[in-house]
Amino acid sequence: MFNKRIILFITVAIYTMTVFAQKTDRKLENLLLEQVKDFQGDIGIYVYHSKKNTSVAINADTIYPTASIVKVPILVGVFNKINQGELKLSDSYRYDAKRAYGGSGLMQFYKDSAQTDLSTMVSLMLTYSDNVTSIWCQELSGGGATINQLMDELGLPNTKVNSRTEGREEIWKKYGWGQTTPREIVELMRLIREGKALNPRLSDKMYRYLKNQFYNGRSLSQIPAHIATASKTGSVDDARGEVVVVHAPSGDYMFSVLTKNNKDQSWTDTNEAEELTRKISHLLWDYFEPKQRFKAYEPVL
Repeated sequence: MFNKRIILFITVAIYTMTVFAQKTDRKLENLLLEQVKDFQGDIGIYVYHSKKNTSVAINADTIYPTASIVKVPILVGVFNKINQGELKLSDSYRYDAKRAYGGSGLMQFYKDSAQTDLSTMVSLMLTYSDNVTSIWCQELSGGGATINQLMDELGLPNTKVNSRTEGREEIWKKYGWGQTTPREIVELMRLIREGKALNPRLSDKMYRYLKNQFYNGRSLSQIPAHIATASKTGSVDDARGEVVVVHAPSGDYMFSVLTKNNKDQSWTDTNEAEELTRKISHLLWDYFEPKQRFKAYEPVL
């Protein structure tokens, strides 16, 4: 445990020094501010270009609801248990229909007593944003308190699981299942991308899960289909968010767009926050890849 904490401390220290060394891209900042100035709600954005070591932070340290983006910290919590030898991706589980939970996902439609395994559960949690498997994975990871301690150790003190977590009942009423900041959720994705979340081998596997997304109609629709990405969306009535890593020709860039207190609470493709997220993603691609400007197709409905 002592050695593990030393390694985590060094990782967080290096990450912190890198953050402070980043240069603000003022031109991009102004473009983004112009893009979001009329948004009817609260919005936070964080953008980081790894090769240029530049960033843009707009309300990037403000706390926002994660909605289903909380499944990224839960993913790390599951892999922490794998790292400790307490879980295996091949572990077998039996689905109980009592676990059925509404919202997104497929496992709620499984037959009672159907057999599954941890790898399938993790995949459903991330690819289809499955709520049943997400709650199950949260339990298997040791619960919200265990995940929250791990986030603290990774230097992400505002990234937390609130639901089904003792002592966080009141904050759950405010933020829902989870909370984070635009900067922190990007940094968590960066730690995974760079092999610094737990260890390189486990980070690699986590990243492979994050690259498979069924919900690709927001930011991903504004990036050429042949470009590799890793991402997670989150949605509740008054908050929509997304975090994305893009493997662009000029170098990786990562960004998050988080919103709350949204006036438009519709569940359509024309939702204001979702349309704005698409515009931001398009702007970023054209900005970082001016020689490969992309004309996105109209959504296929």
